[in-house]
Amino acid sequence: MKEAALPLAERIRDIHQPEPHFWWPPAPGWWLVAVLLLLLGGLAILRHRRRTALRRAALAELHGLRRARLDPRRLAVSLEMLLRRVAMARLSRSEVATLHGEAWLALLDRLGNTREFGEGAGRVLLCAPWEPSASFDREALLDLVERWLERAA
Repeated sequence: MKEAALPLAERIRDIHQPEPHFWWPPAPGWWLVAVLLLLLGGLAILRHRRRTALRRAALAELHGLRRARLDPRRLAVSLEMLLRRVAMARLSRSEVATLHGEAWLALLDRLGNTREFGEGAGRVLLCAPWEPSASFDREALLDLVERWLERAA
């Protein structure tokens, strides 16, 4: 029999609940949001790695110098060169390369937000690289350079 010929009460069907909707797979918009979040997170990580590359390389070199147990004069020369390279990477070469003496120590103090180069353990960098029998507190100078690298690099 055709449906139209049935009485109205017999043509009424039961109400069917929709099938349960599971959280997986998400709608296409959520996939797009997830991809964008992953891309933004990756870009943030890359930017952070680039910004801290100089600091990580300089600190790795400093730790190598700490383990090398160089004589005081060679250690002072190596630390001076490390500080100059980092300062030249931060500023222009022309600003840093010509500095020496008190002006060099003042720049180190300014970049590291400290006064320890001009007034403290860092003053040995004025004479120790050129004295054959230099003597200074090795650990104090290494700690000072490490703090400076963490702040300035």
